Amino acid sequence: MQEVTANQAFERLAAGEAIGIDVREDFEWQAGRADAPNMVFNPLSNFDPAKLPPDKPIIFICRSGNRSGQVTEHLSSFGLDVSNMSGGMQSWEAAGLPMAADAGDPYVA
Repeated sequence: MQEVTANQAFERLAAGEAIGIDVREDFEWQAGRADAPNMVFNPLSNFDPAKLPPDKPIIFICRSGNRSGQVTEHLSSFGLDVSNMSGGMQSWEAAGLPMAADAGDPYVA
């Protein structure tokens, strides 16, 4: 399975080289998410493969890298260009990368 670090993910998203898909649940997304261009929300509990971009590499993100790793592993078996962000949002936050939240200070739920 392909993996990228939080810093690599941020660079690729900011450059428009990839799409980031956060597969966490709604309460996690609202509490704190990656504040980067090309980020979308597609929770694992209601995952919709129709929302996958057909023309760009995808970086999957969750809290710790476990759920996103499962999605990455599954979809890579279909030949899609997918990567898992190792360490998830916990590593994003630890790297001091920009975060956003629906209300208050963002944090990783």
